[in-house]
Amino acid sequence: MTETTKSTPKTHEAEISNEARATLTKSDAFTAYMSSHWENLPVSEPSEAEVAPYAAKRRAVLSAAFPGKRLVIPAGILKQRANDTNYVFRANTAFSHLTGWGSDAEPGAVLVFDPIEEAANDGASHRVTLYSLAPAGRGSTEFFDRADIGEFWVGPRPSLQHISKHLGINTADLSEFVAGDDDLGLEDAELSRVLAEMRLVKDEYEVREMQAAVDATALGFDDVVENLPRAIEHARGERIVDGVFHARARLEGHWVGYETIAASGAHACVLHWGANNGPVNAGDLLLLDAGVEVDSLYTADITRTLPVSGEFSPLQRKIYQAVYDAAEAAFAAAKPGVKFHEVHDAALAVIEERVREWGLIPAEPNPDVPFHKRFMIHGTCHHLGIDVHDCAEARREMYYDGVLEEGMVFTIEPGLYFHPGDATVPEEYWGIGVRIEDDVVVTKDGVRNLSADIPRTADAVEAWVKTGKR
Repeated sequence: MTETTKSTPKTHEAEISNEARATLTKSDAFTAYMSSHWENLPVSEPSEAEVAPYAAKRRAVLSAAFPGKRLVIPAGILKQRANDTNYVFRANTAFSHLTGWGSDAEPGAVLVFDPIEEAANDGASHRVTLYSLAPAGRGSTEFFDRADIGEFWVGPRPSLQHISKHLGINTADLSEFVAGDDDLGLEDAELSRVLAEMRLVKDEYEVREMQAAVDATALGFDDVVENLPRAIEHARGERIVDGVFHARARLEGHWVGYETIAASGAHACVLHWGANNGPVNAGDLLLLDAGVEVDSLYTADITRTLPVSGEFSPLQRKIYQAVYDAAEAAFAAAKPGVKFHEVHDAALAVIEERVREWGLIPAEPNPDVPFHKRFMIHGTCHHLGIDVHDCAEARREMYYDGVLEEGMVFTIEPGLYFHPGDATVPEEYWGIGVRIEDDVVVTKDGVRNLSADIPRTADAVEAWVKTGKR
């Protein structure tokens, strides 16, 4: 899964021809008219964001890791979707993590760590400044003449003073930012690694945001269950599922954290199914892998496999139970001091045991051929946070071979997938795909399941689909 890009409303600049536009803007009389007679509107006094002190601590950690180095972390710019339309802006992950600026971050902003020759009284080794484009005001031509940034076109931007007070950070106009030859940016491997490893352990604020994202996602899953009859009736029922969840994501947060996987029937065997254009048929399983990205940009990542008719067939239930048991084994293995990959190993051991019991793989293991991975090729766990696959630039020894610590947030998501045409299994298995995915946070003696309120057992899932209620 990758960071999601999204559509913005159409820019209407194209409706005015270049010639007409030039004629309008060259008229001094028109410019004077458009720039005058605007009342000053009341502006609310900003309060400090809850995230501000946490972001300040993160900046201090990064500063200490790069003494004497000038660090430049850009928010990113708008990306073109087609012609004069852009994707909805989503700030760079590291930028948002260090500033606390989430869904309302401004394109083009830059966070700069300028080294201080002598450490300040508080021990800081950098002067940190957030550069952003200051609003030009209604008396300027920018107000009505700039379709990319003018308030008339895209709405007002916050003042630098507002940003500073809200985020608890020094600000300056973007025009004052000057890049240096020795700047370290996100293309620097060491800086990217440090930024990723800083996110391996979440602070209290992050865990609260993760729970909020999971809770919003649970509402989206409820919406899908409620709308399964609609999905069954439509030729592209997967689009009903996708659209229903998307609507909840927009209501409760910023967007989806990644492209929703609404995979019914054999599509559930395609790990990253994304077309979501197939039917949802009675008797099939619907694998829904989805997550709401809340306004702080933290995202959930949940999967449930639902019997569309409200009941699993005996074979579907057998496969579902095996995946559930694998997940339970992973939950039992996850605790501080355990290596990250050992959680995956615990789940995969159950998967191997079951498919061997069913006679789908040779009775004797072969160290050179892990036969069971034919039916579950993916990992059981990945870190989760402000990115759906968070901390991806971390070193192997800190991630896959890393030791679990209190505050880490990751997924537990075993699965079994039997592709149509797989001659190694009986035909009755073909087209059955099951995954159960939960988001957990490591506690002092184990893990807490952030998504425990979303039905997981076969019986609970059946009751959920039949009644429409968790």
